[in-house]
Amino acid sequence: MDPIKNPFSPGAGSPPPELVGREPILEQARILLGRIKHKRAEKSMLLTGLRGVGKTVLLNEIDRLARTEGYRTVFVEAHEDKPLGPCIAPHLRSLLFELDRLAGASDKVKRGLRVLRSFLGGLQVTYRDITVGLDVDPEQGSADSGDLEIDLPNLFVAVAEAAEDRGAAVAVLIDEIQYFGRKELGALIMAMHRLQQRQLPLILLGAGLPILPGLAGESKSYAERLFNFPDIGALSEDDSLKALREPAVAAGVIFEEDALREVFRLTRGYPYFIQEWGYQAWNLALASPISMDIVRTASQTVTPRLDQNFFRVRFDRLTPGEKKFLRAMAELGPGPHRTGDIAQILGVEVTGLGPVRARLIKKGMIYSPAHGDMAFTVPLFDEFMIRAIPDHVR
Repeated sequence: MDPIKNPFSPGAGSPPPELVGREPILEQARILLGRIKHKRAEKSMLLTGLRGVGKTVLLNEIDRLARTEGYRTVFVEAHEDKPLGPCIAPHLRSLLFELDRLAGASDKVKRGLRVLRSFLGGLQVTYRDITVGLDVDPEQGSADSGDLEIDLPNLFVAVAEAAEDRGAAVAVLIDEIQYFGRKELGALIMAMHRLQQRQLPLILLGAGLPILPGLAGESKSYAERLFNFPDIGALSEDDSLKALREPAVAAGVIFEEDALREVFRLTRGYPYFIQEWGYQAWNLALASPISMDIVRTASQTVTPRLDQNFFRVRFDRLTPGEKKFLRAMAELGPGPHRTGDIAQILGVEVTGLGPVRARLIKKGMIYSPAHGDMAFTVPLFDEFMIRAIPDHVR
């Protein structure tokens, strides 16, 4: 049981050894890439799901598929404290320079660079934290108003026209897209609407928490006509067992059947946790096969690792009031839970929970799967909260 040959790979966005249960999503992405490349209309994709389900892994795999199909790709990770414009502009600059090198001078690419220069000038009215050098004159009157909902569509059109002129297509991939504000999401949606109307070869593929469809719909009512929102959930029991069994067998190791089922019970099919248990069980086993006892022993290592590396990094960002809210939710179980039930445990009126609930949603800790309901965005977070704050909240 050589730890160097351990096939399991826990980590944020780390590709698993076996990408199982996601074939329909990848097929949908393959069709999207093919249709747009052949100038046929197709909805862009925004993947949604809880933490730890593998959205980033899927986005990286779609990025690989796009590049295999000849796309020029831009991969952006959104941040809570960085606006969309400064986040995406350096990537578009690199893309346009790449297009410019394909086959000599091009008026469309040169115009794309001038429009980007104008866009940067408009950004500096509002955001002064971006330094992207462009030694070109701006395109006066294009993407320089300072209004993102006007300027971003103009910039995306210029980039897409430059790509079309080069016989190329562009895929913009944005992870953690829910961190962008309402106006920024609106600008992205308006840009994609303009591109679809003109059948230009630029698509948007994003990934975010389950609040994303609601945020997009609130921003622009026609968002559902421009995007598909595939829900990335936990793996089925069969797929969970396959995700453990096949990489181990390929490395000459066998999991006993009851050990596989125990991992599924412990992880509830969430891919990140499956990788953690597989990794630790492999390292603890002295020889094949990996037994139920090894899996149970591995839990003694996995639980504190998850607490430290997966749960606590989110917990430590919370205020005392936010922790109390989540601890009350945890007493009710995995969820979803009625806000009134949470208020009852806390001994407060429902109306008094509005501000803390809004902050937790903004921080990506909870979401509302239905009106009046709250659920954790992080799987198994209820169990962690009980461990982290063992005393009753009142």
